[in-house]
Amino acid sequence: MTSPRATLIQVAERAGVSLASTSRALHGTGASPAMVERVRAAAAALGYSADAIGRSLRMKKTFQVAFAVADIGNPVYVEMMRAIHAVLEPHGYRVVVMSTGDTATSTTELVRSLNSGFVDGMIVSPLRTDDRLIAEIQQAPVPVVVIGRALDDRGISSVSTDSAGGIGEAVRHLHALGRRRLGFLNGPLDTTPGAARQRGFDAVTQEITFDREDQEIAADFTVTAGLDAARRLFARGRVDALVAANDLLAIGAIRAVRELGLSVPEDVAVTGMDDTEIGRVFQPSLTSVSLGSTERGRAAAEIMLQLADDPDRAVQQIAVGPELVVRESSNPGGA
Repeated sequence: MTSPRATLIQVAERAGVSLASTSRALHGTGASPAMVERVRAAAAALGYSADAIGRSLRMKKTFQVAFAVADIGNPVYVEMMRAIHAVLEPHGYRVVVMSTGDTATSTTELVRSLNSGFVDGMIVSPLRTDDRLIAEIQQAPVPVVVIGRALDDRGISSVSTDSAGGIGEAVRHLHALGRRRLGFLNGPLDTTPGAARQRGFDAVTQEITFDREDQEIAADFTVTAGLDAARRLFARGRVDALVAANDLLAIGAIRAVRELGLSVPEDVAVTGMDDTEIGRVFQPSLTSVSLGSTERGRAAAEIMLQLADDPDRAVQQIAVGPELVVRESSNPGGA
């Protein structure tokens, strides 16, 4: 028989362990996997439900961590969120997903709201940053981990990637395939990813010669913006290779190629960036530069756990390298 009013003491008695061990097992703090399984089985049998409010008051913690991004529908952030949840959930933390908006000011205001104490920490991936935002993160009353720019020189723990180098890998791949008329679709240059990917394109095209180079800046990093930007680029002349700054822009570009009665990759080879699930299942499957979305989310969550235990812990900087994944959009045999 189960009881909705079962107590922690009853769970401990059923599991045959101490009250302290029961609490640790249920909250994911310092218990072995076998202990966790044993205690949770006892709790399930009794219908035990933890008193989250009482626990928060006793421990002066909310057991909530915010994950703040500009576009909660972007598949990159969805993959990060899953990884963050997988790390934090066994330790008793909920992940609260929040939208920062696409400006540094709106992100700054969200970080400032941490003073209200609604979460124990924040993992944020800002689209745009400025000195005010950095200052607010430095002064935050709870730990903040940034996914994006490397900010260890500003006293902020962060998880970064080399998207500039990733663009270089994509361009070299297309050149090796014999493509000589290159187009580049980027997002807004005042964003962290847009600026980094522009640096990468400028650097690699200083090293490698193409017969024609053209580029277009999309209004944002979405499929619709990619379609519009690709149409503008193709109106100025044909290319046989196109590098897009993310997978969503690349998918929009493929639609623009088809509107011209051309095919991918036979007429135009296309690469994206982020190696998202939608790019992997798209037809043709998308050649893309993986920036380790899952790895970055996992690393940020692990840093957050360490800071939650020791807020004075030294600043950490983790870098995840790019990896080109070749599929059908640049190689008919790629899969």
